[in-house]
Amino acid sequence: MELTHALPAPQPLFRRLNWLDWVYAALVIAGAGYALARYGSHMEGYEQAVLIGAAGALTGLGWHWKAVRVLLAVITVGALAAISLYQGDLARADHVFGLKYFLSSQTAIMWMSVLFALATLAYWSALVGRSATAGALASALTWGAVAMALVGLLARWYESYLISPDVGHIPISNLYEVFVLFCIITSLLHLYYEARYGARQIGAFVSIVIMAAVGFLLWYTFDRGAHEIQPLVPALQSWWMKIHVPANFVGYGAFSVAAMVAVPYLLVKGGRFTTALPPADVMDDLMYKLIAIGFAFFTIATILGAMWAAEAWGGYWSWDPKETWALIVWLNYAAWLHMRLIKGLRGPVLAWWAVIGLFVTLFAFLGVNMFLSGLHSYGQL
Repeated sequence: MELTHALPAPQPLFRRLNWLDWVYAALVIAGAGYALARYGSHMEGYEQAVLIGAAGALTGLGWHWKAVRVLLAVITVGALAAISLYQGDLARADHVFGLKYFLSSQTAIMWMSVLFALATLAYWSALVGRSATAGALASALTWGAVAMALVGLLARWYESYLISPDVGHIPISNLYEVFVLFCIITSLLHLYYEARYGARQIGAFVSIVIMAAVGFLLWYTFDRGAHEIQPLVPALQSWWMKIHVPANFVGYGAFSVAAMVAVPYLLVKGGRFTTALPPADVMDDLMYKLIAIGFAFFTIATILGAMWAAEAWGGYWSWDPKETWALIVWLNYAAWLHMRLIKGLRGPVLAWWAVIGLFVTLFAFLGVNMFLSGLHSYGQL
């Protein structure tokens, strides 16, 4: 008689938690409670709901991905330090050492750019030289860049209110701010799967798209002065922006990482760097997971955008160029998932499709703003 050995069932989540997990949860909940007690009277109901939901999400994320705890601690200390150094006076950014060289929004974002550049060099050194030390350094530099980017955005949020309460807004309203957001989300997605799959080598390729974003950001800053905080245009003075934009950029980030995973996948399939890169089946699975995540968030963002459009312009859909290209992006990845899940398609065809899909997404995100006009013209270069 054949004997079968069943794998032990995983323990329920709460039984897997230790005392450090509960201390972390208590700190997150306490921080959210303090913010709610101090600023709750200035918040609308949905903002209070978002704060409570964010506390729950950060707790669960920190339980699942321990590295997030350190990141959250660093950005909390950095943001609170920046706020305390300002002492309610925006002009202090020009002469207070800690703000001028480290913690003002613009300086923190410049540090982000430097750290991403160093991380790129380290990732490529690790890939070419097959150095575990360089790889570990690359990951650490990427975490540092993400931390500085988040501190920069939080400081920018506070700075906008120092200019005027009427000017104050969440910093995801223009191309400068969302490019920083894109770098953060893309890096976090890569760092998570890098650790989960042990695929640090892919960081060399992901760093290409991140450095492209950083390059644009630097040009946009120094050539166009885009770092200057501006009041929101009327169409953006909506709570929909605070949920539509982040959901969109989770999609953009996931699609970008998937395309950068497709490149080494194609190299391995072509017989190149087969010993320096992860196995093809690992990269194939990773590419699928990223596109599935991106598609889910992009779908949510599109629905939220339609609801926002109904409130702002009186209709859910107007075939505005931005809306039309968002639909093209959605259909592209819906077809990609259909061909994989329903038709069973695998291999280089889907990898090339993921790479080409990134250029379609790039045009929907940036090209429409550069070359077309419409209801979304507030995002033009």
